[in-house]
Amino acid sequence: MKELKASELIETYLRSHQIQSLFNEEILPYLTLFEFEKGEQICSQGEAVEYLYILVKGKVKIFTTSEEGKTLILSFKTPLEVIGDIEYVQEIDTINTVEAVSPVVMIGVRQSVLRRFLKDHSPFLQFLLKIITRKFYIKSQFMRHNILYPVETRLASYLVSVAYDENEALVNGKVSTSNLTDIANLIGTSYRHLNRVIKEFCLNDLVERDSGAIVIKDLEGLKSLAKENLYE
Repeated sequence: MKELKASELIETYLRSHQIQSLFNEEILPYLTLFEFEKGEQICSQGEAVEYLYILVKGKVKIFTTSEEGKTLILSFKTPLEVIGDIEYVQEIDTINTVEAVSPVVMIGVRQSVLRRFLKDHSPFLQFLLKIITRKFYIKSQFMRHNILYPVETRLASYLVSVAYDENEALVNGKVSTSNLTDIANLIGTSYRHLNRVIKEFCLNDLVERDSGAIVIKDLEGLKSLAKENLYE
């Protein structure tokens, strides 16, 4: 992780995402730019929350870990997204772990600073309300999709989500087969059935198995099968 006090670059991101109004003049000096490399954890489940982050570049995955150490990927996020919003409102520890899938840029501000300068700032509060309610809407849609869509559609959507960033640039054209149990849990199917669908994808030249990984061969074919992105 790199921490940058780059006010001009921060201003550029604020303008490009049209979120200048979220912050008043008092808090601007406290905004910090954070850069995370692919694979870095941005925050960890159960830890005390220090920052609220606004994702302005790159893609992250959000997952939870059980007491037995099993992980479950919940979703993938691209800009514009907020990390730590529910924790800020509820004043609780971090709910889920967030990890960079590609190189990521975040605007961060300490939660203590937010409470000091923005607790009554209407544009920021309206933004949080919109972001949080959108998350609940997406969760509702996710549950509906996992019931209504076939496993083929769900797996295709997952592969598109995990392999490409918000600009559809390849960040990881391989998915480790060691994660198949997690994938099966996420898309709501059994490990055995998931393997059958992967075999079908291989026969249709959408993917191939190679050295313990599923390698994407036909992105457009997967997009067509996915119909829409269910996990972002």
